[in-house]
Amino acid sequence: MAKGMYHYIKQAWKKPTHEMRKSLIAWRRGNSIERVEKPLRLDRARELGYKAKPGFVVVRVRLKKGGRKRPTRKAGRRPKKQFIRKILGMSYQWVAEQRAAKKYSNLEVLNSYWVGEDGIYYFYEVIMIDPQHPQIKNNPDLRWIKNVKARAFRGLTSAARKSRGFRFRGKRKFRVKSKSRFRKAKKS
Repeated sequence: MAKGMYHYIKQAWKKPTHEMRKSLIAWRRGNSIERVEKPLRLDRARELGYKAKPGFVVVRVRLKKGGRKRPTRKAGRRPKKQFIRKILGMSYQWVAEQRAAKKYSNLEVLNSYWVGEDGIYYFYEVIMIDPQHPQIKNNPDLRWIKNVKARAFRGLTSAARKSRGFRFRGKRKFRVKSKSRFRKAKKS
């Protein structure tokens, strides 16, 4: 069976070439939140709902790695209580979506995906929709977005739901999303 174009794009992203990595140098020098004409990973963007029509905007976000741990305290605690592993309970992708939503406040975040990383930064592309655009308002598949406000900040995007532990449902899956509350309840 013949394979389509999107299959080959997906295969190319599994092993990025030297040319793909060269673009990271230019991205590092640019702004941290930058609007792009077309998505870099067309296969992934299409999977997540992107359409090449007016009302859709793609934004590339640069995030600095690290800085997510609280520094160690110097004295008076047993080793287990010395430091907190994670201050921020959000994934980098969710943070990227929130930053894009803050910069483009008239647009709603649909989804996002990873496009690259180096030793210092992560890069994500965020797909955003203009809910007031006539083509979006008149499309029956997309008009739901005009009634939704601040999806990224309320944790309703796919990356946010994964970070919050809502990826799975069923027996014993509640512990994923409420680990800290579960431990506190168990102690008392």
